[in-house]
Amino acid sequence: MTDAEEQVARDHVFTFSYETYNDAVQRGMMRPPDRILQTLMTSPRVGRLLVANPWRSRLGHGVRRITGRDAGFPETPTRRLVQPVRLSRADPLTPRGLVASMRAYDRVLREEADRLGLVAPCVLTTNPLVAAFAPFAWASTVTYFGRDDWLSADDRARYRPAFRAAYRQIRESEIAVVAVSQQIIDRIDPRGPARVIPNGIDPAEWLGPRPEMPAWLARIPGPRALYVGTLDARLDVDGILSLSASRPELGIVLLGPVGDEAAVAPLRDRRNVWIQPGVGRTELVAALRNADAALLAHRRTPLTEAMSPLKVYEYLAAGLPVVAIDLPPVRDLGPRVLLTGGTAEMGEAVDAALAMGVASEDERVAWIAQNSWSARHAALLDVTTRSALFRRGEESRSGV
Repeated sequence: MTDAEEQVARDHVFTFSYETYNDAVQRGMMRPPDRILQTLMTSPRVGRLLVANPWRSRLGHGVRRITGRDAGFPETPTRRLVQPVRLSRADPLTPRGLVASMRAYDRVLREEADRLGLVAPCVLTTNPLVAAFAPFAWASTVTYFGRDDWLSADDRARYRPAFRAAYRQIRESEIAVVAVSQQIIDRIDPRGPARVIPNGIDPAEWLGPRPEMPAWLARIPGPRALYVGTLDARLDVDGILSLSASRPELGIVLLGPVGDEAAVAPLRDRRNVWIQPGVGRTELVAALRNADAALLAHRRTPLTEAMSPLKVYEYLAAGLPVVAIDLPPVRDLGPRVLLTGGTAEMGEAVDAALAMGVASEDERVAWIAQNSWSARHAALLDVTTRSALFRRGEESRSGV
């Protein structure tokens, strides 16, 4: 990018995938798309900004408005949120219906973009179906941001043929792809610009003196090893049972909402395993800053192999030694990440992690500076604003 291009604030359109701005606010703006939106709303490199929720049903949207359950979007003369509505919330399953749905979505966004005065905007979408099948003839560039491999998502298995077709269309249309791992890039195999930009952390959350230990954590005997995240089928329950049996003195804390009760039920009777409901960001940071070690205890699946686990970046920002199953996206995160073949085999690595101890403050601060969201998003904006004076069909194939 030239100096002249950097000085021009480009208009942008940002679309969520299957969650809304309201969902992002309710979870504390903590997932990668939420963080991207925060940057777009404040960056001097972004001019006017249109934010788009996914399709919602007219009835459901009307009920939310009447009951006041939607978070208010901080609208300004240059920032606006649009909520497309239709009869049914769910996307069609047939190819013809899906394409028609995405074209209708495109028309809604174009009308709102015209009202806001956007000029040849850069589109950044987190939904592969939107990236592939919404025409966006009115946009200067289109970039797909992939935080998961949708082909491997069990909760949307019925849409796998659609996602497969979307990946193919993204590839053939030379749409730019930014993803949190090389595995996602490889599964799409884009012909256009492609770049891996992993997850990051917010320095403001992690810098400063160690906060007071939450009372619920203080009641758990140490040493304490934390796993943070939704407790569902991704969690290696059998492995945790084995680890807890081999290390009965270790307090294993699973911190997060229970997404699949049947999956975690076998853990509830284990004496040294504690299941703690999800907490707010401030309390989550306090818990990690007062733990002894952290765990990435996932089952090995195509979905987990393609993730850039946000939790690992937060573990390291807290200064914790991390014991993780050996997944490609965590192999190059430094000597404080100890890799194992599986959760059941973590015992010796946990011993080594506890002996390693918490990082020095200088080391922790350096990690935070090197892995901030601001650094990540500067690279992302380099992609979205690439050759923005040209239409997609005129872009170079040289990549990013």
